Amino acid sequence: MRMRKKKHTGERIQACLEYLNYNYMFDAGREIYLEIGCGKGEFICDMAQKYPDVNFIAVEYIADVIVMAMEKVKSMYLSNVKFLIENALNLEKHFPENQISALYLNFSDPWRKRYQWHFRLTHKNFLEIYKKILKPGAKIMLKTDNKDFFDFSVKSFTSNGFTIENQTYDLYNSEFVNGNIQTEYEKKFVEQNVPIYYLIAVYN
Repeated sequence: MRMRKKKHTGERIQACLEYLNYNYMFDAGREIYLEIGCGKGEFICDMAQKYPDVNFIAVEYIADVIVMAMEKVKSMYLSNVKFLIENALNLEKHFPENQISALYLNFSDPWRKRYQWHFRLTHKNFLEIYKKILKPGAKIMLKTDNKDFFDFSVKSFTSNGFTIENQTYDLYNSEFVNGNIQTEYEKKFVEQNVPIYYLIAVYN
């Protein structure tokens, strides 16, 4: 379902502009964790609170969505979160090689039709981009409610230079649930007893 366009998005983003320009980075020397598709920002806010010594960058290409995340970060006075309004295909324009220590893909659009698969954030085209900006040994954490997308992702990772470190078809009945940070979508799925698929892929 398409999101209804929000009023005054431009003005609201301007009011949070200090969180948008990630070039003026937080505290130097910290590791940088990247989330692609941050939604309303609940995950990134919880992560930033849990790991105050890590810098987080949340990427979202829909301004009407990211503005809500930016306002949430501002209201919580979080100093270790920045935002980028951008398509993930353009990440190389914004990050130098080997800069990102971890990457989160939470409930990405599964693009169900076969002719749309090249839009999937775990398609080889995206993985080649990630390999350039990730540090060697960096991890990609993926969560989804879509089994087809999950199976596709497992094959894509293993075929493109990544090793699957952990994976499960039922996160909430696995050992990996310990320490898990939920997203907005995830909370709804858990309430509906929808299984959550989870994996960690390591860039070799």
